[in-house]
Amino acid sequence: MEKKESPKKKNTESRQKGNWPFAKTSGFSDRIFSIIKLVLGICLLFLVYTSSVSFIGEFSKIDRVLQNYFWWGAVTFLIIYLFIWEPAIIYTKGQRALELTFNLFKPLVRVAPYLFPIYTIILLAAYGLLSLIFGSQEVIKFFMFFFSFSIALHLVFSAKSLRSKQEDFLKANYIFGFSFLYVLNLALLALVLNLVFAEFSFVSYFNNSFQQAKDIFYAVFNQLFLR
Repeated sequence: MEKKESPKKKNTESRQKGNWPFAKTSGFSDRIFSIIKLVLGICLLFLVYTSSVSFIGEFSKIDRVLQNYFWWGAVTFLIIYLFIWEPAIIYTKGQRALELTFNLFKPLVRVAPYLFPIYTIILLAAYGLLSLIFGSQEVIKFFMFFFSFSIALHLVFSAKSLRSKQEDFLKANYIFGFSFLYVLNLALLALVLNLVFAEFSFVSYFNNSFQQAKDIFYAVFNQLFLR
């Protein structure tokens, strides 16, 4: 005698095959949300550009020798990453440390490893301590090098991690996520430099970034919709 399938089992199989109406609705809403994130990510690209230009403008006020140490830190990381060794284990250990730190704050557990460059924060604390012992002039060159090295490490591996996410419709999560991550981390770096150097103004950096982004966005909007 043939065994009949229970209605519950049929419903379960139907959901798994994607024939369940709620599954269809969920997939459609996910795609709509991805499109919204893509649009927001494209808008954030304006801020990526203007914050970079504003940062370089403020950074150019710092002593040229220290600027060179900073840029060599980023170049050194890229050379190591591209041609010698991918220090993924260093990035992973930093992420785990942040996850443990924010374990009590559930909403931040998943995003904190991306938002906060743990090694840059540790370096800032170490710089503050060592500058009291040896004097800031003795240690600032080394810390400028490693500030840049650490922020480059964080951005590169965060971008790689975001890019590897599955089911990223139109790459919306990557474009939005990395743009937001870049702007936030550059602002954090600007705040660090504001604390270290009198010549670097975080307020000027912030105001110039948003004013320029506002002007570009208005110009694009005007060309597309108001002409």
